[in-house]
Amino acid sequence: MARIAYVNGMYVPRMLAAVHIEDRGYNFADGIYEVVCIRNGKLVDEERHALRLERSLRELRIAPPMGRKALSLVMRELMRRNRVANGILYLQISRGVARREHAFPNPAVPSSLVMTISPMKLPTPESLRTGVSVITIPDIRWKRRDIKSVSLLPNILGKQQAKEAGAYEAWMVDEEGMVTEGTSSNAWIVTKAGALVTRKADEMILNGITRLAVLDAVAEGTLTFEERAFTVAEAREAREAFLTSTTSFVKPIVTLDGKPVGEGTVGPVVESLVRSYFRHIANQP
Repeated sequence: MARIAYVNGMYVPRMLAAVHIEDRGYNFADGIYEVVCIRNGKLVDEERHALRLERSLRELRIAPPMGRKALSLVMRELMRRNRVANGILYLQISRGVARREHAFPNPAVPSSLVMTISPMKLPTPESLRTGVSVITIPDIRWKRRDIKSVSLLPNILGKQQAKEAGAYEAWMVDEEGMVTEGTSSNAWIVTKAGALVTRKADEMILNGITRLAVLDAVAEGTLTFEERAFTVAEAREAREAFLTSTTSFVKPIVTLDGKPVGEGTVGPVVESLVRSYFRHIANQP
């Protein structure tokens, strides 16, 4: 079956889908995006993704191409046409098509909306029991990482560096030696004292949707939780570590910069949070 994309009001064969060469997303990375997990025919955490998308648009002063209800209908229609029950939905909105000039188009032009769906084998509780390796790299990004911008070149370079090192992910480190986040994930540790730690969601990191789901689970449990920055040295001495993202779920980290984290195996805190997250996604409306 041919895969279908949505481009500015039209459902078209994905192989023929295209945007104008003067779309500002193409010329300037002047746009935002969201990636939503589809599991068992349902959009996981759709409300939170919609809220974050709307916030990113406001921060960049890009007009929404349509209202939230209409956007939800388009997403579901695209799922129906592609017959995808498990996978990811990618949504991108740019400032629109205009003559190439750095300043915003005046008068404003309609924003552009592109949406695609890809089938994907999603993580299972069993697949998350082996753990992955992570390296650390300098964080060279701009200072508005809370906006889910399509400008991802530093992230791409970091992810490639991780791949070439045989690692799953790279944790980025700021000028003060503090871990910010992964190239496509949020970073977490469990300290020797048993405290769960992740960086505060301010302008220095993206507030991940899976991150928020894990915070819900933490709030309902008995874990000691600290929302603060942590150093690379603290991460290397941690009892456990893991990352979270829409496509990775809650993924344990067993080595950091080539050395074991804790015992080098998946620990009980991460195992518990994996179970909590699967309960969360099983209860989607």
